[in-house]
Amino acid sequence: MAGRVCRSGGEVPMEVRTDADRILEQAVERGAAAGVVAIAGNPQGVVYEGAFGMRAAGGTDPMTVDTVFWMASMTKAVTSVAALQQVEHGRLALDEPISNVLPQLKEPKVLEGFDASGQPKLRPARRPVTLRMLLTHTAGFTYDIWNAEMGRYMEHAKIPGIIECKDVTLDTPLVFEPGERWEYGINIDWAGKAVEKVSGRSLEDYFKAFIFGPLEMKDSGFLIGADQRARLATMHVRMPDGTLAPIEFEMTQAPEFFMGGGGLYSTCRDYLIFLRALLNDGTLGGVRILAPETVAEMNRNQIGELEVTKLVTAIPAKSNDAEFFPGMPKKWGLAYMLNTADADTGRTALSVAWAGLGNTYYWLDPTAKLAGVIATQILPFADPQVLDTFAAWEKAIYSSRS
Repeated sequence: MAGRVCRSGGEVPMEVRTDADRILEQAVERGAAAGVVAIAGNPQGVVYEGAFGMRAAGGTDPMTVDTVFWMASMTKAVTSVAALQQVEHGRLALDEPISNVLPQLKEPKVLEGFDASGQPKLRPARRPVTLRMLLTHTAGFTYDIWNAEMGRYMEHAKIPGIIECKDVTLDTPLVFEPGERWEYGINIDWAGKAVEKVSGRSLEDYFKAFIFGPLEMKDSGFLIGADQRARLATMHVRMPDGTLAPIEFEMTQAPEFFMGGGGLYSTCRDYLIFLRALLNDGTLGGVRILAPETVAEMNRNQIGELEVTKLVTAIPAKSNDAEFFPGMPKKWGLAYMLNTADADTGRTALSVAWAGLGNTYYWLDPTAKLAGVIATQILPFADPQVLDTFAAWEKAIYSSRS
């Protein structure tokens, strides 16, 4: 599909390829991705959308703007909104012990390494875990992808990876005292569990009832319908020679719990609807998903003097080392990362953003009133070629604004 420019929600075919088109098309031509979809918008509507390449390397199905992707950790922002909806309803509280809702977190343990015989050394946490800590990744939970000691613990305790969506996958200790630092982890899966507990609904049903349904995000969910499966992009791995090889990959369709930290499938079009609602102070098309003051709080630094740190891989097959805007201090709101200075892409200071493991990315700029999503399906995460494409495309979107 050729790129298209849209203004004030009305789609206008381009007579000449824009810089954004060329960036995406050339990315496919040089093998940065088998296919890519990118879409940007403001509160009024879509301002750019484009799809280039194929859904699978060597395949015949072209990428389209309604192609379905595994969004992985882009799920976290949706789960965070769900949790904040419950805060607004008074069923959850940001600063009370989350064990009031989830008793399994009443006495968390902190991993302090291993003894000479290889046994894990655990001690009781001195502070309770709160919902605010979960939403800001300061509770002490981590991922084995970026923490080798957690990988060692999971191997010792025979705990499978979180992606298997088994209840036991959440049975891991903290790696630091709650509130002590920022470290990316399974926190939002626990937040999702809290939403389920207080709402009496599965996360799949909750999202459809209170976020996806009202916003008409018809292609989003943990479970893949027949129509979505027909438009599903294939996952790839980057080979040592730089080429892309398709692989079999699918999040389990019979999970023990719906993975609020990374289980969603969606389209770039759907995800942009969600971002546009947040960009518009929590409302879109007459539908309100959050109060304006809640959205404003989401977009503020919630971790004080702590900083978002570089993700240093412990499992190179799943992730490269990852850091957005190296050298710039980064903070965390109640759902996503904040850049503290203007970026050379055009993104303004205190914009928010995050990503998904399969090399899907988004940003939301409250100052410029602009948001964007770009998606491929490639492992490992933080693929340099995809990141370069993302940065160039984002810069083109900002530079083309009138």
